[in-house]
Amino acid sequence: MDDDALLALAVRLADQAAAAINAVRAAGFAVERKTDRTPVTEADRIAEALIVEGLRTAAPAIPVIAEEEIEAGTAPADPGHRFWLVDPLDGTREFAAGRDNFTVNVGLVEDGRAVLGAVAIPATGEVFWGRVGAGAFKRDATGTRPIAVRAVPAEGVTVMGSKHYHDDPRLDRFLAGRKVARIVNIGSAEKFCRVAEGSADLYPRFGRTMEWDSAAPQAVLEAAGGRIRLLEGGGPLTYRKPRWENPGFVCEGRPA
Repeated sequence: MDDDALLALAVRLADQAAAAINAVRAAGFAVERKTDRTPVTEADRIAEALIVEGLRTAAPAIPVIAEEEIEAGTAPADPGHRFWLVDPLDGTREFAAGRDNFTVNVGLVEDGRAVLGAVAIPATGEVFWGRVGAGAFKRDATGTRPIAVRAVPAEGVTVMGSKHYHDDPRLDRFLAGRKVARIVNIGSAEKFCRVAEGSADLYPRFGRTMEWDSAAPQAVLEAAGGRIRLLEGGGPLTYRKPRWENPGFVCEGRPA
């Protein structure tokens, strides 16, 4: 499969997983705790099984690294230079609490870089996708359209903040000297997508994230003309790191 076909596959599976998550939400569900005390639900497991099976059936030569398989110890130990990174339900805490800011993330990594990805927001019906160098798109109730990051407006930056780190003093230090129009605190990879579509300008992330949290939305953001740089040193956010953990980073649209 070429990259366009792989991206179409990621979009289709993210869409299907979003529908499955909405079905679980409508039916009701229990919240369990994983070994690291983070929450997990039936929706996480159903969505991951759907995505993983779809990827392995359609593109069997490309290994899949998925969040719940990592937790279960069944993911490939060495995925090589090209592999999928899947978060079937990013923002489980938001989902469990009845909020709407949770996503499905399906991204492809090549040689340490996120190259394409799809992000679905089940609660709103929005789907974002992109391939680096080939543009980014959004589909919602009004149709499908290309998206791009924006230049910072005269009133200042709109900042996407993490729902669970809204009182973090590091955010105040990061924003010192900037003209800030507003700060929006929500969960999940939706924050990347709001920068990608040009409704926000910055998303600094100080807390812990995992590679499956960021691969798909990073591809969307960079396909839309944005960038991600590390808070320490300013280098790119890359993949296949020890324990799959990301350092702190910032997502940026276009400069003022």
